[in-house]
Amino acid sequence: YLPEFPGAHGIEDAWNAGVTESGVTIHWVDSGVDTGKVIKQVRVPRLADDTIESFEARIHEAEYKMYPEVLDSLKLRRK
Repeated sequence: YLPEFPGAHGIEDAWNAGVTESGVTIHWVDSGVDTGKVIKQVRVPRLADDTIESFEARIHEAEYKMYPEVLDSLKLRRK
């Protein structure tokens, strides 16, 4: 969940930090690494019985649900 864990290993970094939640951020791209203006974020809790694999799978599930929602909202704003 940005801005706490930017970069390609954000989920692993969040897991290793022992967070109680992480999530998904969709943002505009700029010249930095994960520093663009946030379009949408969703938090995903870390469950007591999570493994890094189950935590990552639930984060990606949330991510895949967000993409069509964000794309639809951006299309509506263009009209």
